[in-house]
Parts: sequence; structure tokens; C-alpha cells
Amino acid sequence: MKVKFGDISIAVLVVLIVLIIILPVPSGILDILLALNIAASIVVLLNVVYSREALQLSVFPSILLFMTLYRLALNIKSTTLILADGKAGQVIDGFGNFVARGNLVVGAVVFLIITIVQFLVITKGTERVSEVAARFTLDAMPGKQMAIDADLNAGLINDAEAKERRKKIQRESDFYGAMDGATKFVKGDAIAGLIITIINIIGGIIIGAIMRGENISFAFQNYTILTIGDGLVSQIPSLLISVATGLIVTKSTSDEGLSDDLKKQILYNPNVFFIASGFCIFLAIPLATLPFLTLALIFIILGIGLIKRNVRDEEQEGIQIEEEEVKEIRKPENVVNLLQVDPIELEFGYGIIPLADTNQGGDLLDRVVMIRRQLALELGMIVPIIRLRDNIQLNPNEYVVKIKGVEIAGGELMLDHYLAMSPGFVEEEIEGIKTTEPAFGLPAVWVSEAQRDRAEMLGYTVVDPPSIIATHLTEVIKSHAHELTGRQEVQTIVDRIKENYPAIVEELIPKTMTVGEIQKVIANLLKEGVSVRDMVTILETLADYAPSTHDTDLLTEYVRQALGRAISKKFIKGKKSNVITLDPRLEQVIMDAIHKTEQGSYLTLEPGIVNTIINNLSKQVQKQVQLGQQPIVLSSPIVRLYFRRLTEQSIPGLVVLSYNELDPTVEVQAVGTVSV
Repeated sequence: MKVKFGDISIAVLVVLIVLIIILPVPSGILDILLALNIAASIVVLLNVVYSREALQLSVFPSILLFMTLYRLALNIKSTTLILADGKAGQVIDGFGNFVARGNLVVGAVVFLIITIVQFLVITKGTERVSEVAARFTLDAMPGKQMAIDADLNAGLINDAEAKERRKKIQRESDFYGAMDGATKFVKGDAIAGLIITIINIIGGIIIGAIMRGENISFAFQNYTILTIGDGLVSQIPSLLISVATGLIVTKSTSDEGLSDDLKKQILYNPNVFFIASGFCIFLAIPLATLPFLTLALIFIILGIGLIKRNVRDEEQEGIQIEEEEVKEIRKPENVVNLLQVDPIELEFGYGIIPLADTNQGGDLLDRVVMIRRQLALELGMIVPIIRLRDNIQLNPNEYVVKIKGVEIAGGELMLDHYLAMSPGFVEEEIEGIKTTEPAFGLPAVWVSEAQRDRAEMLGYTVVDPPSIIATHLTEVIKSHAHELTGRQEVQTIVDRIKENYPAIVEELIPKTMTVGEIQKVIANLLKEGVSVRDMVTILETLADYAPSTHDTDLLTEYVRQALGRAISKKFIKGKKSNVITLDPRLEQVIMDAIHKTEQGSYLTLEPGIVNTIINNLSKQVQKQVQLGQQPIVLSSPIVRLYFRRLTEQSIPGLVVLSYNELDPTVEVQAVGTVSV
């Protein structure tokens, strides 16, 4: 097994820290380790200062743990040397004498100030900020996920970018959650440093005065100075790490470092410095004149410099914009990008923009997301990205739906009105602007907000403009589902099935069928509104029958029979249904007219016979519609497909089922017969 050097080095580092605690360490080696502690703390702080966002240092919680453990090991070892030998190396001695100037009181005051600032100000504030950041990050996750889905559906980002943004959101959640716990190390480290200092002073006095017989004044002076030096050596790196922790949890995402952000966000407005200089001049009269006048002069110089810099930046920006415009004009047009045709487009006039603008309360983007989810559950299809764009060539309140660049459907809305549709049993008419519901072509009336409640009380179905667009878009996608499900979408579905059912896929593809052949079967099913969500059953059936035939139409019929229970439940409500049957002589005529070739099979019926069949069928269908029932035609399995093709142009949407597709528990009654 190959082991990475980085993994070994981390393990070795942890072991070395533990060995520092256990093994004796000479004062010279301790000096090096203490110096390394200070230097490492500075490196960590500078990395935080120059990082652009918190996630750039996602390893920071682990670093915090290592640094805390390392300081603890040094504290234990320095305490051992101080109490055992009465000295602990040059670094501790230097901090005790140089920083504290050899004065016990000065050293104690400096140490206490550093400890109080770290513990009560920085550490406490950092802990609170980390807790709040973790909570808000977790609470904001659902909203961020919805924003990504909305951008994806609007075409602003692709699948790869959406996946990367979701991954970043998860990393942010993990990071701030870890920082919420890691800040407890900083707080505990500050408390431990204070306790260790008190123990060192008391222990040093006891050892020096009692065990070594030293003068109590000398012992107190010596051990206290050493302990304060040790405390300063520990608290200064701890203070640096605390500051780094506070910076990283308060850092906002930026494309540049902290220094650049401060320069742009603080040193940008000259008026601020002119006002500050005037305030300093005002304070210079009653207070210290020289310091405030000096500051006033510095602020004036900064203000004048910022004015010059802003003028220079504006000139450079203007020149750069002109150069970019010239380059864009001279740049040859990228024709390849113009060849891309979006599978589904929803274009609308400028009056409908508020429905799609989330800043104005529009929820059309959310509805598009729900449409994709609804159709995935209802039909089992992968709906391509739906592009939403405004089109100034349309009327303000007009919208159109395009499939592969071709306009398929459209409508016009009244944004301050509601669409009221009669379900058929409403007796009283309501006043309004008469129109036609765009999705199903039903008669409807535009009513105002004041009439909405009355229309609902009368029994009308009342919908708002966004619901009209969403319903129309859904029906267009359903009716063109077979066109929108190509080889790539089928391959995606097959790959998903392969994760859990590899045996089916490996047996079928590519030994028996190609993805293109499976796609034709899927398209045949979707064209008649049959859900392909049960892809396992579909592939199982194809694996059973594909070895004996490659006729995708015949394979579709086999699959329909395997999905019979689902098909019956979709088109037949309840346990009983009235159906229209085909006369046996008509079925025989159709069977005799079937001609099969290598490219497929087709019907060769005389136009007069076709007209007779369509006329008879139309009469039977009209009877069913007048009774408020959905017309369903029942035929033998071998005739079903060809009869469906024969009638799909004249009576689109007609449900044609075969006897083998019926659920055995369903009872059917023939209420009409189509003859020739």
C-alpha cells in the first residue's frame, strides 16, 4: 500500500509533540522550540491576513488543535525546568528580564494585560462570532441550495458549476461548524496559561524556599520573573493565534487579501480624511498641539493623494473600457456558440419580468424547479434546463414556449387579474374579460382582485398568472416529452440504474441493444403519456425480448404489457371503465394492411377506408365526451400500435390500450364499436 509522505509527517509531528511532554528536554532545545512556536504563530496569522476567504484555510481548525497541543507541551516542559533547575533557557529569561525590564510588578502587569485582553476581549468575541456564524451558515443552506437550483434552471450556470457551488456550501457548513468547536481550544488555552502561571509561582516559592533553602525574597523574585517570562512566551503566540482565529471567523469572501480590502474600503473617500483633519485641528487648541497638528497634516496629505489617485483611476478605467470595446469590435464572432439550440425556452415580454424577478416577489423560477421535479416523478423523464429570457419583440404581457428553437405555444396575460374557469356545473356567469385558457383551450374569464372571492364562491376555478404559465409550460413539455428525451438523457438514466442493478444493464447494453434503440422505445412510451420511471422493469423486458427482435415498435408493445398495471391505473380510474372496441373485421383489415420492411412496418390502407374508420371513431368518441368520460379504445395487442398511428393526427391524445395491458382486476364494458 502506497503511503503519502504528508500523512507520515503529520503522524510524526503528533508523536514528537507527545515525546516533548514525556522525554527530558535541555534548555537549549527548549529555546529552539519556543522560538519555533512564536514563528509558527506569526506564519499562521499572516496566512489568515492574506487569505481571500475563510475556506482558503479550511484546515485552520486542525492547525488550531495542533498549535494548542504544542503550546501545552512547551508549558509542561518549561514548568519542569523552572521548578527543577530554577532556570529555563535564554528565551524565557529574556522575556522575563527584557520585556518586563527585570521588574516583577511591570512583568506581572504586562502579563495580566495580555491575558485579560486575550481572554475577555478576543477569545470571548471570537467564540461568540464562531457560534453565530455556524448557526447562520447552517440555517442559510436550504436557501443557498434553492438559489443554485434557480440559477441552474435559468441557465446562468451549468451542471458542473452547480455541483461546485453545492460542494462549497457543504464545505462552508463543515468549516464553520468545526470553528465553533475549535474556538473552545483558544478559550481553554488562555485559562490554562493563567492557571499554569499561578502554579509555577506557588510551586517555585515552595521549592526554592523550603526544598533548596533559598532566601524567600530571592526565591519569590527569581521564580516569579521566570514564570512571568514563561507566561509571556506562551501568551504572545497564543494571542497571535487568537487574533488569527478572530480574523478568519469575521472574514467575508473577497477576491483579494485583507490589506487590499482595507485599502479599497477605508482609503477611498478623501472627504473622510479632510473632516478628520479638521477635527484634529479643533482638538489641537485645548489639548496637545503638536501630535494633533501632525495628524491633521497627515490626513490632509492623504486626502489630496486620494483625490489624485481617484482621478487617475477614472482616466485609466475609461481608457481600458475603450480598448476593450475596440477589441470586442475587432474580435471575430464565435459562430460555434450561435449553433447551440436550447431544448426548452420560455420567452416573455417586459411586463412579465416581475413574475420571474425574485427581488420583486416573483416565484416563476421556483415554479420551474417544481415542474422539473413533478415531471421526473410523473413521467420519469429528465427535463432539460429551461431557459427563461425576456424578449422585447413580444407584447408586454405575452409569452411563448419554444422547443428546440421553434415556437410551440404561447399566450397573453393580464397581470392584475385572475383567470376564472368554469368546471362545467356553474350556472351563474361572472362579469369579466372573456378569453381562452392557453394550456387546454377552455373558455375562461379574466376577473379582477375584487371579484376573485365571488368567483370562487360561485364554483369557478381561479388561478393567478404565474400558475397559468407554469401549467401551460408543463403541458407543452408533457406533449413533447418524446422529443426532449434523447440518447444523452437515456444514458444518464441507464448509468443511474447501473449503480444498483448492474446485471441488467451489462446484459442488455451493448450486447443486445444500443442506447439509441432503448431511446426509441422510451420515446414511444412517452409519446403516449406512459411513465418510464420504472426503468428496471423496462430494461428487464427489453433484455427478455430484444434477442428475438430488434423492431423497437414491437419491443415497445412488450414493454407496455409489462407496465400494464401502471398503464391501467393511469388511464382507468376505479375498478370499472367504459371502452370503445374495434370490430374484428376492422382489426383483420388493419392486420392485412401491415407491411414490414427492414426500416420498420407501416399501414397501406385506402383513403376511403381510412375516412370511414375516422368518422366512425369520431362519433363514438363524441358520445363519450358528452357523457363526461375519457374516451378509451380497446384493441388486440397486434393492432393497437397501428390503430394509434392511424388516429393520432385526427384525434390527438386518444388513449388506445390493448387487452394485454389491462390490469386483471379492472372490469371493462364496451359502450361502442368502431367498424368499417
